[in-house]
Amino acid sequence: MWRGLVHSVTPDLEKELDAGGLTLYYGCDPSADSLHTAHLLGLISMGRLQRAGHRPIALVGGGTGLVGDPSGRASERPLLTVEEVKANVVGIRDQVERFVDLKAGGEVVDNLDWLGSVGLMEFLRDVGKHFTVNSMISKDSVRSRLEEREQGISFTEFSYQLLQAYDYLQLHDRLDCRLQIGGSDQWGNITAGVDLIRRARTEQVHALVWPLITVGGEKMGKTAGNAVWLDAKRTSPYHLYQFFFRIEDADVGNYLRAYTYLSREEVEELDAATEARPEKREAQRTLAAEVTTMVHGQAETSRVQRVSELLFTEEVASLDEQTLLDVLGDAPSSTRPRAALDGEGLALVDAFAGPLVHSKSAARTTISQGGAYVNNRREENVDRNLTTTDLIAGGYILLRRGKREQHLLRFA
Repeated sequence: MWRGLVHSVTPDLEKELDAGGLTLYYGCDPSADSLHTAHLLGLISMGRLQRAGHRPIALVGGGTGLVGDPSGRASERPLLTVEEVKANVVGIRDQVERFVDLKAGGEVVDNLDWLGSVGLMEFLRDVGKHFTVNSMISKDSVRSRLEEREQGISFTEFSYQLLQAYDYLQLHDRLDCRLQIGGSDQWGNITAGVDLIRRARTEQVHALVWPLITVGGEKMGKTAGNAVWLDAKRTSPYHLYQFFFRIEDADVGNYLRAYTYLSREEVEELDAATEARPEKREAQRTLAAEVTTMVHGQAETSRVQRVSELLFTEEVASLDEQTLLDVLGDAPSSTRPRAALDGEGLALVDAFAGPLVHSKSAARTTISQGGAYVNNRREENVDRNLTTTDLIAGGYILLRRGKREQHLLRFA
């Protein structure tokens, strides 16, 4: 509760958590071959509960992934093929296992193991009879779609909540699971499972959901188009680090509570540092390092931190091409023929005009006033020409105006 991770919860859960040894699960549907930072909160929550003496089960939805969850979507998900889902399951299983200690009792399961074999008649009799269409329509994820008259909702996605409820029942029967956790947009699906177990087994189980983490006021994730992936091929470790490093001062305390295992004392000390010395960004630096280490390991975090320090120094010239493109992949860039550097070379004024300033006269002013940098070295000579000796990483020149405005010239 202190971490701000309780949005809704079933009655009496706190007593069961205090008693210890509770088996719980968190589910991830393999709609992509990688999880992202919205899922990361669920993975960390499993890890946190395991450290507190409980038993986490990570469910990879190889079965439900074939159907698609309508939660948080205004339109129908495109159906994935069986082969695509299987490949995605393999990709995210490795990520899940970094957060769930299998040697300490944690498990990773795939709901295709039971959904793939259950028959339609069996499912309708054992599960469907416990639900009314009225209650299913009342769920936020369904009701919001029904209001979209043009899009509506297919029977396939309408049935998703029954499948997730069946998952909970199966894990309860197989592994004595008594708690499901997730984001607040999953409350309807999770409580459907709570209701099914109460009706089918006359037992009380629990649900806990946390508030959705937002970026710029929007839900974080693939659907919103702002996903920051855990797979280094999709989002580089540098960009993962920078995402958390750029969190605003007003929000960084909440992110530290949610996305790290730091103690209350450590977080509150960083809160005080943010208030007293905001320019040093100590809280953001700690947050970024903690998350990057959890996802990619300490060695990668150390490399990213070194690169971050070099990015605005002359040592940027020592970076190899892949690292340079990793850290400057989002920076504005343009391509020029390599022949432009032959002979007398490319006038610095011409290089700055267009990419960083609106005219040659503005470029001359910027250079003469000390605001122009080539590979992070200040240049004050308006007659300076760029040549092949200025190339870094085999074919690039980094221009900078002022403290932060960068432009990467590529010479092909």
